[in-house]
Amino acid sequence: MKGFNKKYKDFPDYILKITKQIWEGKDVDSIGEFYTENIPVRSPFGITYGNKPVIEATYNTLKEFPNRQLLGEDVIWNGNDDNGYHSSHRILSKGTHLGDGFYGKPTGNDIYYRVIADCACKDNQVYDEWIVRDQGAMVRQIGYSPKEFAKIMIDKEGGLEKANKLFDKNDIKPSDYHPVKVEKNSAGEVYSNILSKVFEEGYDFKDYNRASSIYWPGNKLGHGREDIAKLWNSLKSILTDIKFTIEHVGYLNEPNKSPRASIRWFLEGVHSNDSKDYEKKTNSKLFIMGINHAELNLDGVIREWVLFDEVAIWKQILMNNN
Repeated sequence: MKGFNKKYKDFPDYILKITKQIWEGKDVDSIGEFYTENIPVRSPFGITYGNKPVIEATYNTLKEFPNRQLLGEDVIWNGNDDNGYHSSHRILSKGTHLGDGFYGKPTGNDIYYRVIADCACKDNQVYDEWIVRDQGAMVRQIGYSPKEFAKIMIDKEGGLEKANKLFDKNDIKPSDYHPVKVEKNSAGEVYSNILSKVFEEGYDFKDYNRASSIYWPGNKLGHGREDIAKLWNSLKSILTDIKFTIEHVGYLNEPNKSPRASIRWFLEGVHSNDSKDYEKKTNSKLFIMGINHAELNLDGVIREWVLFDEVAIWKQILMNNN
């Protein structure tokens, strides 16, 4: 790979090894080498600019979870030497809550949750990142509900009037990264079409294999079309005036493996229905950022990983209902 250190055998190897070096090797300052000086990092909670906030956040997380491991489950990637590379890295994060910090006093609880990080890279550096964490799973294992933790965040930030604004469509700024063209009949195109249909009224989920599995925020796991429909509908049902947008598509075909796709998406709507997960309707507008991974075969989706941040949704609800 042009511009990359020769010790990396390919692009996924680069992504997996720098992640392990930073976190498990505790070489946090190497972020200054691997992340560009002015990198935008986007999450459901907003945007930071530059590698210094990334370094600070990494040190703080390791203080709370000193034995944190980031187990790379998959890297779905596209790109080339001329245009640069894009990775969608799905991680199973595990560790023990041993230090005081953002998540409160140490509980000693072992936790695990998933993260998906989309990174644009060139010349041995990450220059653009989008990241979604399953904080709903994380905070539940520490002892909070997503709503309770959202309230704590708002209070720490100075209350409803001063709390930090979350990411929304107005924060979508131009990037130096230019996505690859999605080829016809590729896993990327097929999964894009399926995911768009999920948000159509009356969708029957027959594009999912009868024995398919879904990994849902909150460390929830479902099997078969009935479970998958129930989980997706639990999100759809809280909203009206839904607008679903696909922001980025990645896909990968490798020998002896199922075709895989990664999709970064936005969901907008009005919180106009009561629900078990998000309680009483507030009639406020919500904006949800998500990243999905999927494996496909001739019968459709066989495995799907869905990530959005329940704490971020609750923070919006509480702030918008002020």
